[in-house]
Amino acid sequence: MAKASLKSRTAYVCAECGAEHNKWQGQCGECGAWNTLSEIVLESASAAPPAARRSGWAGKLETPKITALKDVRSSEEARVSTGIGEFDRVLGGGLVEGAVVLVGGDPGIGKSTLLLQAMAQMSQTLPSLYVTGEESLAQVAGRALRLGLPMDGLQALAETGIEKILDHAVAAQPKIIVADSVQTLWTESLTAAPGSVSQVRESAARLVRYAKETGTAVFLIGHVTKDGGIAGPRVLEHMVDAVLYFEGESGSRFRVLRAFKNRFGAVNELGVFAMGEKGLKEVPNPSAIFLSGGSTQQPGSCVMVTREGTRPLLVEVQALVDSSPLSNPRRVAVGLEQNRLAMLLAVLHRHGGIVTSDQDVFVNVVGGIRVQETAADLPVLLAVLSSLRDKPLAEKTIAFGEVGLSGEIRPIPNGEERLREAATHGFKRAIVAKGNAPKSGAFKAMEVIAVERLSDALEAASE
Repeated sequence: MAKASLKSRTAYVCAECGAEHNKWQGQCGECGAWNTLSEIVLESASAAPPAARRSGWAGKLETPKITALKDVRSSEEARVSTGIGEFDRVLGGGLVEGAVVLVGGDPGIGKSTLLLQAMAQMSQTLPSLYVTGEESLAQVAGRALRLGLPMDGLQALAETGIEKILDHAVAAQPKIIVADSVQTLWTESLTAAPGSVSQVRESAARLVRYAKETGTAVFLIGHVTKDGGIAGPRVLEHMVDAVLYFEGESGSRFRVLRAFKNRFGAVNELGVFAMGEKGLKEVPNPSAIFLSGGSTQQPGSCVMVTREGTRPLLVEVQALVDSSPLSNPRRVAVGLEQNRLAMLLAVLHRHGGIVTSDQDVFVNVVGGIRVQETAADLPVLLAVLSSLRDKPLAEKTIAFGEVGLSGEIRPIPNGEERLREAATHGFKRAIVAKGNAPKSGAFKAMEVIAVERLSDALEAASE
């Protein structure tokens, strides 16, 4: 009976909602999704993975006990630099011991290159293991040689079986592990094919448990689906400590690394890189790549200051307004929410007297960045007005502010910090909400126009 009690049992988990079922069925009984159930292995809480029982790394954690929260000493997490400043920024200041970081992105975007560069730097001071399941060791070594990376302390392993990977990790005892990629990992305890939802979930769970019990930092490289999400079960993003997405426009040399989840730092933090012959290089002044760099101001263009994590960035918003031959004119937004664009055009008509109901309106954020905050409302409307009238805004002008449905201009957080960033880049004029106006004399080199209503902003932009 004791032997039977240690035997693992299986369940079927929904990839959409995570509900567990005793047997497979076509439709999930909780969320109603079809063909989302996949097999997983359920183990007792005290049971360790097979590799752990063979190698003896399980059971190192102290027996947990109830502790009064006031008696717990809070301390700053010790961090290790990756050797790449922009990467450290997105991680929250460096890599934390025992952290599990999931890095996702489109094929060929540079995920493996970034992690290989970081591992080559960190392996000079910490034992590191690069596990590849998609390439041979010769391909990994060839890339490192082409990029001119130091390879003295970096160990590599071509393996996809999670039990064998953990056995090698126990023997080598690295402090940092990279698994490229998590979709190629599989475990002997499941009969499902590698890459399936159950295999990805179980393999990732084994690595997460190993990281927490041994204090080893683990990077998981993941592919994305056509919808832009990381392939595999949604619970994968909940299991890890940080989720980073590597983004970039097709044909552009610039790459953006964004944190969507981080237990050790700020979310929505942004790191900017440029892809070159020697791999990814940090971009010291990201604001410069998001501006057109034209010598003169063009109609349909407005510069705003957005905030990504802890960093203010100057971004150019462009608009093209043209007469539409369609009965239902098009509203296209790239880098912005399309429904919000339609709402802003309605506000522009109702409270600004500007009619665009017979015009196609196209709005784009330069550089491939996506602006999600409401600070872009006012710049979008000023760019639309500029394109409609074919009249550029005044030179060195920026704007930011939220536009309400009643036509009021609402202040946004960190207004003075945004103005300071704009002044640093030589901007002389700013149109902002009255609540964001700085104290008298705070920005002597910049003319700050504080507005309360949309009509006031349109009048200031026309001067």
